[in-house]
Amino acid sequence: MNLAELNIGRFRYPADDPRMAGFMDNLDRVNAVAERSDGFIWRLKDESGNATAIRPFPDPNMAVNLSVWRDAQSLKHYVWNTVHKQFYARRNDWFELMESHHFVMWWIDEGHLPTPEEAKERLDHLHQNGDSDFAFGWSHLPHIKLWQQARCA
Repeated sequence: MNLAELNIGRFRYPADDPRMAGFMDNLDRVNAVAERSDGFIWRLKDESGNATAIRPFPDPNMAVNLSVWRDAQSLKHYVWNTVHKQFYARRNDWFELMESHHFVMWWIDEGHLPTPEEAKERLDHLHQNGDSDFAFGWSHLPHIKLWQQARCA
């Protein structure tokens, strides 16, 4: 099994607004770090090399990041131990505060690449039902690890 993740954010300003430059000018660099990270498998992107023009949500200012990782440890290392952490710390400069869940993870079969529609379904499920084995956040991972160990035993 691999780990899929979706995180969304509503841009504070249009992508070409000078106030977004700190984010937009570094997006390729941060994505390149992800792609070189141990455990990285895939990320949603278009011909521009990123996903800023992909709009699976009705809100035209909603940005998406959908990726697949070998395991939670690989994703966690990328998020908290690379340049990504610096940009995450500045997220309020570029993204509005979300009132509901904006991040979800779920397990997928190796070789499966999730669609934006599948990711939206998982995010909706998390919002409506809270953490479960179907859709979860970071705090649910200890439960998942125990569940996987029992399943493989």
